[in-house]
Order: sequence, then C-alpha cells, then structure tokens
Amino acid sequence: MTATRVDAELIRRLPKAVLHDHLDGGLRPATVVELAAEIGHTLPTTDPDALAAWYYDAANSGDLVRYIATFEHTLAVMQNREGLLRVAEEYVLDLAADGVVYAEVRYAPELNTRGGLSMSEVVETVQEGLAAGMAKAAAAGTPVRVGTLLCGMRMFDRVREAADLAVVYRDAGVVGFDIAGAEDGFPPADHLAAFEHLRRESVPFTIHAGEAHGLPSIHQALQVCGAQRIGHGVRITEDIVDGKLGRLAGWVRDRRIALEMCPTSNLQTGAATSIAEHPITALKDLGFRVTLNTDNRLVSGTTMTREMTLLVEQAGWGVEDLRTVTVNALKSAFIPFDERRALIEDVVLPGYAAAL
Repeated sequence: MTATRVDAELIRRLPKAVLHDHLDGGLRPATVVELAAEIGHTLPTTDPDALAAWYYDAANSGDLVRYIATFEHTLAVMQNREGLLRVAEEYVLDLAADGVVYAEVRYAPELNTRGGLSMSEVVETVQEGLAAGMAKAAAAGTPVRVGTLLCGMRMFDRVREAADLAVVYRDAGVVGFDIAGAEDGFPPADHLAAFEHLRRESVPFTIHAGEAHGLPSIHQALQVCGAQRIGHGVRITEDIVDGKLGRLAGWVRDRRIALEMCPTSNLQTGAATSIAEHPITALKDLGFRVTLNTDNRLVSGTTMTREMTLLVEQAGWGVEDLRTVTVNALKSAFIPFDERRALIEDVVLPGYAAAL
C-alpha cells in the first residue's frame, strides 16, 4: 500500500503503542482551565482553545529548557488528589480514543508534592486514576494497557528516592524508571547509584539522552548506567557517516536498543529541522529499533494519529512502516514477554490486517 492511499481516518483506526509520553504534558486544555479555577491559579488564558494554542506556540522556541518551562501550569493543577485522579483517568481515555492499545506514561512524583501529598501518595493516586480510566476504556470496547514509568528529575536530588518507589510499586502498575529534565550539564552518570540499585532489583529503565546533549549522553546512558532504552536519541546520527555506523551507533542497532523518538517534540526543541528530514526515517531504514511517540500531547499539540499522519504525508511512510514502529514499541515495552507477544499477535497484527 502506498503512502498516498493512507488517510487520517485509516491511521486513527490502527492499533498504536507509545512508550514515551509524559503525564503532565498531556492534559486536556479544558481540564487545565477548570482545575486552575478551582485552586485559584492564573493561566495565560481561560479559553481552552486559546490555551492549547498558547502551549503550542510557547513550546516552539527551539530550546529544551524553555520547552520544559511550559509545564508550570499543568503541574499547578496536579498537586492534590482530585486533580491527579482526573488527569490520570482522562489520560487513559484520550489514548483509547486515539487507538492506542499499549502505553507507558511517565511522570516525576516529586513535582506533585507541593499540595502536601507524599511521593508515595502521588504514585498511589495516579495508579488509582489510571485504573479507573482503563476500566472505563475496556467497558467502552477500546481497551488500553497502561504501565507507569516513575521519573527522577536529573537536576535535583530526589532521583534515588524516585528509584526506590519504582522498586516498591513495581507490582502495582509501575513497570520502569527514567530520569528527565534538562540534559545539558546534568549527565546521567550523576545518578549512577540509583541505576545500580534498579539493576540489582531487576527494574528496567530508560534514560532521556541524545536530544539536547549529544553522543556522550547516549554513551553514558548505555555503557555507564545500563539503560535498556533511550529517550529520544536523535543525535545518534552523529555517529553515522555516509551510512557507515560508528561503534556506539552499531551497539545501539545490533543490540536492538529502542530509540523513543518524538518527531514533533524534537522540532520544537530544535533537535530536528523538519518531519521530512527527521532522523527517525533514516534510522528505521538502517534497521534501528525506532519507536514513534508523542512526548507531550498538549505541549506539542499532537496525538499518535497526528505523528503517524505527519510521517506518511511528509516523510513518505506507508502502513508497513507504521506497523513496524508499533511492533518495535511492544517488543521493547517494560512488561513481561508473554504480555508483549499477546499484544502483538492478538491485537496489533490483526488490527493492521483488518484496517487494510
């Protein structure tokens, strides 16, 4: 099937999997407005459509630090139990409406404690909201499995505490760990003790690397810290010259280390110049295990359907390419092998066959 015959409605129906999506970057604009009014928080605008446009415009700075700063308002409404429950439940329902069948949602519990909740209470509340969303989605005939990645903020001092929580709650919906925040100046090896603890406890983890900082951050994440996946990783292309892979790029491809790529987000932070020239296409063609992700749906004004559509329209992708990145994501998900295989064989492959 050629790319020109793939329309947005077909793409919307396709089963999808997303590994890199931040809870605090994906709220509904109307929810932000309503929750902000309840707590007396001042927003740039109280019109939901205008607020969505503000987020998108503010994030299009080409700078990762300014991009991260847009989270001030979403985090403000996620500081109490009611806000967290609503945001988590709506998160699942929005993914289900987008055709997502598997997702890993990540957030940093330390950023949700300003209202008096402990980090443990934050985790338990979010899990309660996600469970409610999954139950409603299943009842509506659009089931979606959601696992949680707890994040430590790499520029602060509570990374080990977040890692400890990932161990404690790994049988209660938490499937892995990550560090997030500004990459440049905050290398992953600064938190080596946390990663060593996770490895000892057999908790998988991914690390944001190779977006704002280059090959050294990817090397540290993999070879020093032991990450099983890389968040973004677009700058691995700096180790590829005329199609010839350097040692680090070869390591990533040969060992099937998944790259959690987020095209629209990368354009906003300046890590890529266009969808047509985004590294995801060249890396896919070279045999890397690339996955397609939204990163922050509100901030980037996007969905999985939109990300897929952009690649079809601007990078020449076809249905086979979309299926490949979906299967790639499930192969590298942080859930047990049997569950991954069942989703691929019983949901994704039949779903693509039916759509065609």
